[in-house]
Amino acid sequence: MEITAFLWGALGGAALVVGALAAMWFDLGPRVVGTVMAFGAGVLISAVAFDLVEEAFDTSAGEGGVAVGLFAGAATFFLGDAVIDRMGGENRKSADGEQANGSGLAIVLGAVLDGIPESIVLGLGLIGGTGVSVPFIVAVFVSNLPEGLAATTGLLASGWSRAQALLLWGAVALASAAAALVGFTAFDGASPGTVAFVLAFAGGAILTMLADTMMPEAFEHEGRLVGLVTTAGFALAFALHTME
Repeated sequence: MEITAFLWGALGGAALVVGALAAMWFDLGPRVVGTVMAFGAGVLISAVAFDLVEEAFDTSAGEGGVAVGLFAGAATFFLGDAVIDRMGGENRKSADGEQANGSGLAIVLGAVLDGIPESIVLGLGLIGGTGVSVPFIVAVFVSNLPEGLAATTGLLASGWSRAQALLLWGAVALASAAAALVGFTAFDGASPGTVAFVLAFAGGAILTMLADTMMPEAFEHEGRLVGLVTTAGFALAFALHTME
């Protein structure tokens, strides 16, 4: 099971590498990048609502902790992101090459911070033999694709080499795999209240990440159509959720 958790985390992180390769192979305009980011954001919003927060509420069985976990996750990401911004990672997802003004280490740490919560949830999904939620793994993969795409476009424009960019996303994919393994091993046998708290914590962190970095970047490049594309992504993920 430990190997399975590691592989699920690696799969989610591998989407970053796929997005990076797409940015290297194809000359995609900023509107395409913004559209893909908006769609991925919609998919992930649905996953937060139905695969994390709703699941946390059901798991808690009335013991509480969901609201605490939700806001704890939001606050943790907010503070961590603020530290990384000060280190020079503020524009890590920019497709305009603004990474040139930042720190390479901060960009790496920021990418890891963005991916850790969802990876831990992938590991949690294996506890009890229930298996990973198909809508959630689809959400993670689809949302990571535009992140790798947009950020790699910006990294290359800022002077990073292709090898450096691929090394970055490879390292993040390994970190995601390790986080999924931690999610499985650290919380195996945990109480329902603890599992509910962790799910809600991840939901709060991911939602804050979307509002703080991913959706503003999508709107900057796509404009008003972002709302429609985001809704389409949400609808697809919800449809997958109802099929489980």
